[in-house]
Amino acid sequence: MILVLGGAGYIGSHVAKLLRKRNIPHVIADNLEKGHRSACGESAFVQVDIRDANDIHDCVSSLKPEGVMHFASYISVGESMKQPDNYIANNFGGSKNLLNAMAETGVKKIIFSSSAAVYGEPDEIPISEDHTMNPTNTYGQTKKDVEELLQDFGSRNLVRSVSLRYFNAAGADPEGELGEDHRPEEHLIPIAIDAAVGRRSELTVFGNDYETKDGSCIRDYVHVMDLAEAHLLAWESLEDETRLPVRTYNLGSENGFSVFEVIEVVEQVTGLKVPYKIGERREGDPATFVASC
Repeated sequence: MILVLGGAGYIGSHVAKLLRKRNIPHVIADNLEKGHRSACGESAFVQVDIRDANDIHDCVSSLKPEGVMHFASYISVGESMKQPDNYIANNFGGSKNLLNAMAETGVKKIIFSSSAAVYGEPDEIPISEDHTMNPTNTYGQTKKDVEELLQDFGSRNLVRSVSLRYFNAAGADPEGELGEDHRPEEHLIPIAIDAAVGRRSELTVFGNDYETKDGSCIRDYVHVMDLAEAHLLAWESLEDETRLPVRTYNLGSENGFSVFEVIEVVEQVTGLKVPYKIGERREGDPATFVASC
């Protein structure tokens, strides 16, 4: 059985749906601060907060999972710069609580939702896994710190791990049962669609003076169902104990699209204009982020 921690959130809920379709035993654990109980479908569910060391220890020791898929993180780059203590407490402190609980109960496998934000402003494009990690925001720093924690636990033969460095997760369950439901929503594609159909007055383009082809940021978008498949492949790879105990992989498409290109495609698909305004650059936003896979 797999413990899907943070499985009521965007990516975790799509992974849990795939586990249901493949008849892979699992339990979703979430504190429901950001996630939604309705996104858990028919999966077994327990309410847990990783910031509470006793709470997560009791959860792991009572369920005795074969391993953990860890999605329980705050994810907003901008918010992380305004509320760094919250991000450090949840993303790093919570992960440390989880790993201590796993080590104490003999649970040895984890797949960690990391992020391309660990790289910071890239020296070269596309970005490979051996690129220097120099995050430019608190969110990325917490992901880097957890990866280093996983290295430590792996070196002591306590936990085997795969860290998956997401680039820009996008898209939704093709069957229409799940999708993005962040509150507030900060991802570009759903915001552009909301602006096109009138659910918000306009979209803000954060900076149009970057050194890119049209002045707006360029990002690598990877479909959420591809991310879900990658988690199952990573899980299968953890079964092979001859492989390195600590591994990291980029999850991207190897293609970059600018903010203005995304707006153009939304307009083409919907047949509607996307009203937008130009805002200031956001602190910690690199100009171009494209994965080498």
